[in-house]
Amino acid sequence: MFIFGLGYSAKRIKRSLECIGWIVEATGRDGNVSFDDEAAVNAALRRSSHVLSSVPPAGDEDPVLTRYRASLDQAWLGYLSSTGVYGDTGGAWVDESAPLGRGRRRARANCDSQWLACGARVLRLPGIYGPGRSALERVRDGTAHRIDLPGQVFSRIHVDDIAAGVVAALDAPPGVYNLADDLPASQNAVIEEASRLLGIAPPPLQPLGKAGLSPQARAFYAENRRVANGKARRVLGWKPKFADYRAGLRDCLRRFSP
Repeated sequence: MFIFGLGYSAKRIKRSLECIGWIVEATGRDGNVSFDDEAAVNAALRRSSHVLSSVPPAGDEDPVLTRYRASLDQAWLGYLSSTGVYGDTGGAWVDESAPLGRGRRRARANCDSQWLACGARVLRLPGIYGPGRSALERVRDGTAHRIDLPGQVFSRIHVDDIAAGVVAALDAPPGVYNLADDLPASQNAVIEEASRLLGIAPPPLQPLGKAGLSPQARAFYAENRRVANGKARRVLGWKPKFADYRAGLRDCLRRFSP
């Protein structure tokens, strides 16, 4: 397997693959190949039977396809996309048949479509969390917020369930698969559970306009949707080990550094 972009999720994917006997090379700060070294990347691609990209769009382009599309002749291609491509649905459920390109993720939707055209397994991911990157750290550090937005819900995915989804997709046909947990919930509920687990009072409820959020964080609250995972269950034989945020946070707590 050659992975473009060895970030938080891809590192967990790499470990999972190596545990079952795969050889994995990758670009990224913790990888062994520089993305800009075309000779080294192309040599690694020739050694690889499978290629996975976790590289997000750069502007309106996909950096991997822009630079290396002609070299991607492997039988198996994978791409980590985002359920943000569905845009705001007012809290309604979305599956893989929902229209794309609405809202703030038009570039991501375009890259998603390009990878599909290449015959990839496109795994659409909601909010990613896991050990070292969860609500527990935000509550501990005093950076967690509770926003007064009744009815606002999001789907999430534990990083270990992403890795399991990629492994399950190794034998799957090309196409789109949503990987999400079974219980979309408000961000407030997650922060409150993290606070309970740590024995810390939850942060006060605030209006969105007074929370001092970054533009990126404010944009997060501009969308509201529930993500269905039925296709991944049926076709990949995958199901989330951490079916809801409570189970996921308990796992994160087990590996938490106070």
